Amino acid sequence: MKDLGKIEKLLINVDMVNGFVKKGAMADNYIEHIIPEHIKLMKEVNGNNEKITIIKDCHEENCAEFKKFPKHCIKGTFESELIEELKEFESNALVYTKNSTSTMYALNFLEDIKKMNNLKEVVIIGCCTDICILNLAIPLQNYFDQNDLNIKITVPKNAVETYDAPWHNREEYNEIAFKLMKQAGIDII
Repeated sequence: MKDLGKIEKLLINVDMVNGFVKKGAMADNYIEHIIPEHIKLMKEVNGNNEKITIIKDCHEENCAEFKKFPKHCIKGTFESELIEELKEFESNALVYTKNSTSTMYALNFLEDIKKMNNLKEVVIIGCCTDICILNLAIPLQNYFDQNDLNIKITVPKNAVETYDAPWHNREEYNEIAFKLMKQAGIDII
């Protein structure tokens, strides 16, 4: 594993798993339109003081989250796997699985962030903008602020997306999430 202390830029790819992008109770195929931008951004990470991090939603069969959301991304299933289009990047990435909507509580994630003492920038891409992206970006910004760390967080609009449902308007929830993240000091580009 790369020396975490040398990392200056971290590209975090959140929840581009089959269960949100391809097939399953929480999947929305519209999210596929951000895949080309993901590939472009991930290819641009050259390895010199830059690192890709992949976050995968991965739940136990009786996860507490299933009281709020339909069963999805069960550990060991097709749904919990990274989408095929991004698998080439997985072997050289830092990979974390999470059992909640917040990456901050994924095993070893925050511990590894603490070891990145040269970190200057974090770019967050993936889905869903108003749930897992928001629940990573704002708490991570809060962590940086709490510890007086001047680390820039950027969320590119063309590399994040959320789902559409009768009770969840994609455009509305994306805009709300962008406003909340911007208010927290996150760069929305």
